[in-house]
Order: sequence, then C-alpha cells, then structure tokens
Amino acid sequence: MNIEVLNNIINEYQVPIGTVESHTQYPGGYSNITYAIKTNNGHYVLRTPPPGANIKSAHDMGREYKVLQLLLPHFSKIPTPIFYSADERVTGAPFYIMQQLEGIILRAHNAPKMNIAEETFRSLSEKMIHTLVDLHAIDIEKTDLVQLGKPEGYVSRQVEGWIKRYYAAETDTIDSMNEVASWLKNYRPTAQQPTLLHNDFKYDNVIFDADLQKIVGVLDWEMCTVGDPLMDFGAMLAYWFEAGEGDVFTNFNLTWLSGNFKRQELIDVYAKKTGRDLTDINFYYVFGLFKNAVIAQQIYHRWKQGHSRDPRFGQLLPLIQLLGIKAHKTIHYIK
Repeated sequence: MNIEVLNNIINEYQVPIGTVESHTQYPGGYSNITYAIKTNNGHYVLRTPPPGANIKSAHDMGREYKVLQLLLPHFSKIPTPIFYSADERVTGAPFYIMQQLEGIILRAHNAPKMNIAEETFRSLSEKMIHTLVDLHAIDIEKTDLVQLGKPEGYVSRQVEGWIKRYYAAETDTIDSMNEVASWLKNYRPTAQQPTLLHNDFKYDNVIFDADLQKIVGVLDWEMCTVGDPLMDFGAMLAYWFEAGEGDVFTNFNLTWLSGNFKRQELIDVYAKKTGRDLTDINFYYVFGLFKNAVIAQQIYHRWKQGHSRDPRFGQLLPLIQLLGIKAHKTIHYIK
C-alpha cells in the first residue's frame, strides 16, 4: 500500500480520519484484502480487491461502500463507511475506508484454543441465527434497499450464474460438481418473498463483544443484494459443518465445536422465527455447498494462473472435490 498517495487523497478530499501513519494487513481470508490503518486520530479499516480479481463482480468496492451507506440507518451492527476512492495508485485497485469495530472474530484457527464453554456456543449459535432473521425482517421497499438488486428471477439467475462461473474457472474434471450443476438447473423451489441478503453470513464475518455476549458487527457485505432469503440461509447452512463430517472442513469454520447448534436446529429456529415454508431447504443447502466450491475453484484458478503466491490457494482442489461430493450426497436428504 502506498501510504504517501493515500494521505494525499485523504488531504485532497478532506477525509476526517487524520494522517495515516502505518498499516497492517489482516491475516486469513480468501477474498478481498483488508488492512488495519493507524492514523494520528485513531484506527480504521481499508478494504480493496485481491490481485487478479474481476472488480466488476463480488469485488466491487464502490458497490460494497454503497451497501453500507444504504444499510446504516436500518441495521446498527455494521461499521460506518467513511470514504470511497476509485484511485488505483494506493493499492492497485479501488478501495474504501470504514470504522474499525472493537471485538472478537471467532475463526477456525483461534476458537478451538479459547476453551469456549458449550453453553456459550449454544448462545452464540442462537445469536447468529437471530441476527440473520433480523436482517431478513428489514422491509426492503420502505427502506429503499430494494435498489440493491432485482428480486424477480433471483434464484434462476444465481443458479445459472454460479454454474457459468464454475465452468469459466474449471481446472479439473469433477464429476460430482457436474452432476450437482445439472440437478440445480432442473430443480424449481417454491418462490419466497424477497428480503435483504448478506450472502456470506458465517462466524468469521461477525464481530462479538469481548465477553461473547452480543454481536457488535457484521462484516463483508460485498455480495449483499435482495432476493430469496432462503438463498442466504442456505449459504449459512453450507458453512455450518458438524463434527465428524471431515477433518478438512474444520479448517474453514468452528461450527463443529461442541455446543454449537446442529444444522437442523438452525432450520427449526429459522422456521419458527420467520414462519417461512422450508420445504425446499434441501435445494438451498445444496446450492450453498456448490457456490462455496465455485468460490474455492475461482481462487484456485487465480492461483494456477499465477495471480497469487499464497500457498493456501494452491491447496484448495481437495476441498472443492469434497464440497462437490457433499453436495451430491445431500441432494436427497439433509441432516
């Protein structure tokens, strides 16, 4: 990051954060790059796309900034957006700056070491699903959040779009992924009333307070839109791996730790709180698994093309294969 250019832009546009003195890249993550920036006035966060990414898609910083601006009056658990710039001289791509929220992010690498009690995890699981329910209860028409997308035909566009993305990034033939793609094309779930969607709702996109008593922030709004809420819920379920489902999955979430809700418990709570018909939840869960596999495939494809030297990215192929197998096996049931 070019701090000198960043400070010039901050001065030119009178961004009220002071002078940037240092920056540190947050570790982890496979998508957008996030920096902690320290100024003479305090601490802030800067977000920018990864190298080689298509910034017109999920890495559009201008759109993510707009999402936060529109959502802020209606949902308190987000960082305040401060400034957006399309100037690529700072990071090599557009970026935006936002408030830094204080708290704890539970990740796969740190949560198992924290000795969190089972009853605490039950409470955290409940807070997670209740927060998603709250997001889906926001009136997208009255708040004008409907402008973030086109609810009509959302599911079909998503299925077609993610299948297209998969084959555009394909590096190896994976039979299970091909079969799941075909099944998703032919399935027609019952239409749901559209809501706001986060589209990447999971533990490591949530900030808890220091005592793990409440959620203070939800992060990573890059894929936020409006559409079928069960697409959002299915994405959450697809990240919610349980104990015994494979050691590789424990590297990507912490929901397998004792005390966390089972997926069926999440489904039961969501159904009770929203009153929505979850007859077709199987479809949404399978799609969530498929989408996760496609995201991993896109990252792996960028690594194969030489756009990243991160060794983690070069080890994603087995995960893609396992997600494909899990999605294929789940077509006829969900536990």
